[in-house]
Amino acid sequence: MTGSLDSENLVLALKAAAETTRLRILLLLAAGELNVKDLTQILGQSQPRISRHLKLLAEAGLIERFREGSWVYFHVSDRSGGGRLARRILDAADVSDPVLRRDAARAEALKHEREATAQDYFRKHAADWDRIRKLYVSDTAVESAVVAAFGGQPLRMLVDLGTGTGRMLEVLSGRYQRGLGLDVNQSMLAYAGSRLKTAGLTHAEVRHGDIYNVALPDGAADGVVIHQVLHYLSEPAHAVREAARILAPGGQLVIVDFAPHGLEELREQHAHERLGFEAEQVAAWLAEAGLSDVEIEKLAPETHDDRQQLTVSLWLARKPECAEASGRTQKLERIGS
Repeated sequence: MTGSLDSENLVLALKAAAETTRLRILLLLAAGELNVKDLTQILGQSQPRISRHLKLLAEAGLIERFREGSWVYFHVSDRSGGGRLARRILDAADVSDPVLRRDAARAEALKHEREATAQDYFRKHAADWDRIRKLYVSDTAVESAVVAAFGGQPLRMLVDLGTGTGRMLEVLSGRYQRGLGLDVNQSMLAYAGSRLKTAGLTHAEVRHGDIYNVALPDGAADGVVIHQVLHYLSEPAHAVREAARILAPGGQLVIVDFAPHGLEELREQHAHERLGFEAEQVAAWLAEAGLSDVEIEKLAPETHDDRQQLTVSLWLARKPECAEASGRTQKLERIGS
């Protein structure tokens, strides 16, 4: 079910939601991803009963499940008619109800535990990231280039693929009505969620997501950003195609990554699959994915900083308004000062 629901599926979805515990589960999953163990702790019910409710909700297309390691997580679907119906139903719920408030409080306590674990993870890895940051032009310059690339047009929905710490959702927070960050790492997601909450960005959320198979329908996003992610991937062209798929006509995709370099230590010590990308290679992937008007900007190392060895490239491409639109590629090089 990806569009409107026919009468049979509409009745099925309504029946699935029309039970007190299942309604409580939907409210919890609309606020964030949870697994069966989480839900048993929050709701105080047995695992078999919770599993049965989740099965009915999933069969009705209201929620989706995904596996990470030995755990299975659930969230309200973003790509099905049932998921959209679920959110409309939940809009009518009285969240001041004592039972629902207690559920929310217990879920918040669980999230705090995850955030503490995430903070520990980031403390252990912060030194590595700081060393890599010193190898290229400042974050401020890169972030300013990203903001400029999206221009001043407001975005109904922005998707950040491989969101990591959620930084792009923060940087672009004034440009979108709804922001969605996707990542496969639960520690990253917990940390990003905590940052967004601290920043008061209630119109942004993060959740588990596969960059090769994004759980969103075609044309769902007006803007997509992939910031320093492609070099970790074994199939970066696949990720570009998937980003293009979820773009609406007229939507923009911004990719930020390294230009080709020879720092083998990044592959050996920091899990980089690719040592940067030729500008023309990524531009070709964008064109093959059906995007046009490709613009390329290069931010070179600052000449006064001997630590900086890497050039950062930025690609901007648009989804044509119509299939006949022709593409072009422009190179805009900027040397850091």
